Amino acid sequence: MLAGGDLASAGRPVPPWRPRRDSRLYPVRSPPDMTQSPAVRTTGRSGPVRIGERAARTLVTELARMNDPKAALLVGASPESAVLAAAIEALLPGDQLTVVPGDSSSAAVLREHVTAQGRWVADRVRVVDSLADAEAAAVVIAGEAFTGTAEETRSGIDGLSKYLTDGGVLSVATTATPGRTTGAATELARQDALYGVGGDLVLRNTPPLRVYRLRFTPASPAAADRLAPAYRPSSVPLTRGMHIDSNGVAAAGITLGLAALARVARPSSKLWLLPALAAAPVAAFFRDPQRDVPEDPNAVVASADGKVLSVQRLHDERFGDGEWLRVAVFLSVLDVHVNRAPVAGKVVDYFVADGGFVNAMKPDAEHNVAAYTVLDTSRGTVVVAQRTGLIARRIVQRAPIGALLAKGERFGLIRFGSRTDVYLPAEAADPLVGPGDKVIGGSTVIARWR
Repeated sequence: MLAGGDLASAGRPVPPWRPRRDSRLYPVRSPPDMTQSPAVRTTGRSGPVRIGERAARTLVTELARMNDPKAALLVGASPESAVLAAAIEALLPGDQLTVVPGDSSSAAVLREHVTAQGRWVADRVRVVDSLADAEAAAVVIAGEAFTGTAEETRSGIDGLSKYLTDGGVLSVATTATPGRTTGAATELARQDALYGVGGDLVLRNTPPLRVYRLRFTPASPAAADRLAPAYRPSSVPLTRGMHIDSNGVAAAGITLGLAALARVARPSSKLWLLPALAAAPVAAFFRDPQRDVPEDPNAVVASADGKVLSVQRLHDERFGDGEWLRVAVFLSVLDVHVNRAPVAGKVVDYFVADGGFVNAMKPDAEHNVAAYTVLDTSRGTVVVAQRTGLIARRIVQRAPIGALLAKGERFGLIRFGSRTDVYLPAEAADPLVGPGDKVIGGSTVIARWR
């Protein structure tokens, strides 16, 4: 069973690798009309939605992960806005942030607020009266959640997207109401299907929000080399160095719920202790520790924790005619199950190959159900295969086609172990590990670019 990516391809013959996103879907965007502010309306009759600290940090993640000097545009801010605070915190010395107030009459108050932050902030943040006074930016952020109709949302997205530079990202949010099939939620889901390059569900917000990141013009794969790993609300912090994936929180919640039901159903029995005591070990399966990613641009890091099964040179017609260097790593049930990008690159394809569920340690695991993420990088094509096993039959992939991944960035997980393979162009990389070696995802260097 798989989650994320092209689920429709599960159970079908494996398609040959092909870049899909850049050859279609991207519309021709006209430059913004600086003489007239487009109508950008986010809120419906219910009024604005509270955006808390975690949701705000998720909204500004594209701004925070860009290490190069850049321009950003925040639309719909107030002095009390958590999104404004998060955007200011994400600024680097060479950055410029333009802020459009939610109400033009509050521009003066917003300027006073920015000035009060000190000279460093005042030199990098400019408050304008309206969107018509703004300039194009690499990152555009809607500071208020969309809650209006589908038509209002579409108009708002169109107005904001005109202020993006080539390859820029628009970050927006809407309420994550279960079963909601109309209005802003439906329109943003449609936009995400067409232009989405990432998204997150922020449950620790009242109400819960879904954040979408949209890119309307293609980005260069080389841009990924200059990115830091994105902030993911799905990685829930426990301590400074240890996080747990949201799947672990859900699994622990289910076991505790079963314990509560058993206690109510049979109060005189100690049967409830079984699921209660299982909660902590189940959650531990989904631990997600912070990792120090090597800064060496020639280093290729492990995509998962585990033991190296094999290092092979082979041909695979699905990815092209050349020879590939494949490093296969086995993940036991005791290993960290989070998968990370071995190199920086752009996701240009994702597909699922049908197969069996053989023990991942055996050679026949080569034909197990697997999910393939294809990256276009400055050094050539790189492929990561997430393979199921005898126990692990649930693959999660969170990087849609068009997304840029930094080296070492989390992009998915395999529940309860299995195997992760990294394919590198054989003529461009040399292996640094061998069978039996223990590797740590996002940290251990498994190969070097020549």
